[in-house]
Amino acid sequence: MLAPRRPYWKRRATVVAMAEADALISLPTDVLDEILTRIGLRDAVRTSALSRAWRHRWEALPSLDIYFPRLEEDEGAPKGLGAIDGILLRCPGRVRRFYVYLDELHAGRIHDWFLVLSRRGVETLDLSFIDCLPALPSSIFSCSRLTSLDLFACVIPHLPPGFQGFPELRKFTLINVRLHENREYQLEEIIATSRSLEELTLWDVDIPGEFTEWVVQAPNLRYLKIFSAQDYGWNFVEVPLLDSAVIDIWDYLGDRDFSKFLTSFASITKLVLYTFNSPINGANILETLSCTFVKLKNMRLYTHFCELPSILSTFCLLRNAPNLERLKILIYNGEEQNFEADREFQSAQCTNCTCANLQFVKMSGIHCHSNEMSFIELILSKARLLRTLSISHGERCSMSNEGAVKKLLNYKKASTHAEILFKGKLEDY
Repeated sequence: MLAPRRPYWKRRATVVAMAEADALISLPTDVLDEILTRIGLRDAVRTSALSRAWRHRWEALPSLDIYFPRLEEDEGAPKGLGAIDGILLRCPGRVRRFYVYLDELHAGRIHDWFLVLSRRGVETLDLSFIDCLPALPSSIFSCSRLTSLDLFACVIPHLPPGFQGFPELRKFTLINVRLHENREYQLEEIIATSRSLEELTLWDVDIPGEFTEWVVQAPNLRYLKIFSAQDYGWNFVEVPLLDSAVIDIWDYLGDRDFSKFLTSFASITKLVLYTFNSPINGANILETLSCTFVKLKNMRLYTHFCELPSILSTFCLLRNAPNLERLKILIYNGEEQNFEADREFQSAQCTNCTCANLQFVKMSGIHCHSNEMSFIELILSKARLLRTLSISHGERCSMSNEGAVKKLLNYKKASTHAEILFKGKLEDY
């Protein structure tokens, strides 16, 4: 028995679609390449179903972006990872970007992939590993044309003999990455030989063994982020173009001088600093700085006003940032006030230049403790150029919203243009 024929209108629609597809493929080659590149690799491969003329068109792309992110519905590695070998085999073009989430099953393929990617001139390499911490093969260092390298949850291999660095690397990110024991100099060499590096992120980088001080030399570095549970001996001695820094060293710098460490960042315009952790010894209380942040315009502090070290650190930074215009303070771990810092004590920490150019202040998560309220009062009394002071409180607040507003409105303001914005409870940091 013959199968029923499709209705005429469906056959007609198919014919029209194929004709349109064939008309599209007659466009100039560079236009077609641009279209297929913009729609993404997955959809570019699907065009092979349009008609016979399209069957192998995607394989002729001069460059590829291989993109396999982990989606919310994915359990484990993204679907389709097994197609990477076939894609690299069928399409000989340059691989511009290789962004992949991998599980332990697929991690064993990366050595061969690195060899192919190095020959294809890969520029962006972004690898994340799920539920495993594999040791990367040394073939990663053969990808010499990298401009961006992002690694998550893996072990960095030993540098091969004669390593020449990544001369075109501009962005370097390590998150939850481990180096071999006492291999901080390996990271030092990678950074030092990447002379074009502009952006560096070191987030929970683990270097086993006893650390020794080592030098970060990055003459073109502009953006720096450090999140670390401990100090690994880094010294930033050659970063003349550094413009923005985020520093979160949970235990400060061990036995080293934190103020000396900060002098490396004297030329920055934007600083984010976490100072809510108590230093492990009295020498690391930030009371004085040997430098002045003359260019610093924007500062964000994660701190509190409940203990002396964090209070002194805040005022030390304010004293040494005479041109600061924007200040954002997010209160962390400050639910119980253990030290009384009244208005007189806080005033003694200031100079005539403190807050001289301050225009915008935002304090989030306060508890309306007396130290916090004294600080707010001090800011209002000294900041002659202040435009707005925005305040929100945390989960626990020592007074009602009405009481806090009434107190704020009674404070004297040095700026006639200052506006106090009380936002109530903070919903999210």
